[in-house]
Amino acid sequence: MTERSGWLDRLEAAGNRFPDPATLFLAGTGALMLISQLAVWLGWQVERLVQRDGQPVVETITPVSLLDSDGIWWLLSTLVDNFVGFPPLGLVLVGLLGIGVAERSGLLPVVLRRLLEASPAKLLVPATVLVGVLSSLALDAGYVVLPPLAAALFLAAGRSPLAGIAAVTAGVTCGFSANLFITGLDPLLAGLSTAGAALMDPGYRVAISANWLFMAVSTLVLTAVGTAVTLWLVEPRLARPRPGFESLPAAAEHGAEDRGLRFAGLTLLALGMVVLLAVLVPGAPLAGLGEHFPRWMEALVPLLLVVFLSLGLAYGMGAGTIRNDRDSVAMMGETMRTMGPYIVLAFFAAQFIACFSHSRLGEMLAIAGGGWLASLALPATGLVLAFIALVMVANLIMGSASAKYAFFAPVFVPMFMQAGISPELTQAAYRVGDSVTNGITPFNPYLVIILAFIQRYRPDAGIGTLVALMLPYTLVFAPVWALLLGVWVMAGWPLGPGGPLSYAP
Repeated sequence: MTERSGWLDRLEAAGNRFPDPATLFLAGTGALMLISQLAVWLGWQVERLVQRDGQPVVETITPVSLLDSDGIWWLLSTLVDNFVGFPPLGLVLVGLLGIGVAERSGLLPVVLRRLLEASPAKLLVPATVLVGVLSSLALDAGYVVLPPLAAALFLAAGRSPLAGIAAVTAGVTCGFSANLFITGLDPLLAGLSTAGAALMDPGYRVAISANWLFMAVSTLVLTAVGTAVTLWLVEPRLARPRPGFESLPAAAEHGAEDRGLRFAGLTLLALGMVVLLAVLVPGAPLAGLGEHFPRWMEALVPLLLVVFLSLGLAYGMGAGTIRNDRDSVAMMGETMRTMGPYIVLAFFAAQFIACFSHSRLGEMLAIAGGGWLASLALPATGLVLAFIALVMVANLIMGSASAKYAFFAPVFVPMFMQAGISPELTQAAYRVGDSVTNGITPFNPYLVIILAFIQRYRPDAGIGTLVALMLPYTLVFAPVWALLLGVWVMAGWPLGPGGPLSYAP
């Protein structure tokens, strides 16, 4: 342990003295029920400006009690649906079925080991962080697929698997909005920014590429920063794995490995051609738009199941680690057995998050915070920095990026336009603040997945372990990314194609 990481050790120890995370979510649900009733008794209400039929309308929002007769009935009647509909639950279980076969057949250990042998060790951390940042191309699939792969890769390199989980999770969470490419988040936020700008200027349109250049540069900066945090703050306080700690299957005989890899390579080629045709051919299953995004993006987790399962089966049959269907089913069953603690945790987390949403306390707190910030009458630069800080705090109580911006955009976009700040800059500032606290907010439902992966290597890990791993990234990413935006604005560079910094009526 290094002296500079002692405070993280104390934080981890203090956090792990708390009850089990499932118990914390249960207690939080009870507290929410009391607070919602208190808010109703006090008559708390907030107002926000919305558009209806093209006209601005003031909407009054009031809290919903979870402790009165209707509230208790709602909780009882939706208890099962809250759990079954908990977004990370299906993603994790479905995604890990395929990953489990690919891992236990020996495919992933062999691929990771050979990649490690062919790659310079000094590139392991930056590559891990970069892949985490880029994973937003795949929506939320990065939470499911990348942590176990990063852990296995670090383990094969003789380094702590928790360092691998932390590095890739930092990219997935704290670097969520950054990317080298346009992602599904860009049109979603641009649409909300356009709706907010319409309250001030009905003809204003925000391009989906408005933040692309800034986010592409942010990707490179955050990769470098995430690498430094991992190497200097996170990894030094993690013990290296003990000999024999690795739980992955032993390598097959080298000739069998090569045969399995050939089988897997041919399978990947065939699957790639099938998926490409399914995406590009008009009328094919994956062609066109789904409910919110292109179909192939909305079906990404099922596609990952098919790909990993097929590759695992192909490798296993070629290498001799899978002899019949019973072997593959047993591998999937073993994977599900390791996820038992996560399923219990997900049940209580689902109830807590559903209650918070139903009570409307989250959106009311976000709107009230926005009104308070507006009342400060800060200069333009101060407004942007204060907005980033406000979003960081709001993200601790309301995790959804799109839902939170749906509340913020109608307030801050027109308000900042009056101060000469473009909707595109407001949107970029929002993306910075919304990302950097993703790794530590209890309202990020996917963090229970990360905790479950950590507990595979450290069974006694709790909330303190997770926070101690991720907090250094938040503390460093926040000022660096905000400073990058400040330098960008001072230099007068456009945020992207169609992304001006200022607004003039």
